[in-house]
Amino acid sequence: MPADANAYGDIFGGWLMSLMDSGAGLIAARYSHGRAVTVAMDGMQFHAPVKIGDEVSVYGTLVKVGRTSMAINVEAWRRHRFEETEIKVTEAVFTFVAVDEAGAPRPIKQEN
Repeated sequence: MPADANAYGDIFGGWLMSLMDSGAGLIAARYSHGRAVTVAMDGMQFHAPVKIGDEVSVYGTLVKVGRTSMAINVEAWRRHRFEETEIKVTEAVFTFVAVDEAGAPRPIKQEN
């Protein structure tokens, strides 16, 4: 939407980062079977702009699991509204920590 863009019609990077963080958070919560919080984001570089009206898709992959933490690689892709070609616009690794009701780190039950 226009409120999410600069004067040139490019979507703000923060809006895209928020979308990516939300996607990674869903993966973290599902894998850890509970609340998980973002503690870091590494390696984000923007390769191409996202314009108002573009379709944006984010894809996440769990790449590492520790005792209480998870690393999730997230890619963001854009497709112009009337085209079929998708272009990767950015990617980053998000680190989440599983937490209990008090916000303290909790162990993740490893899945087999």
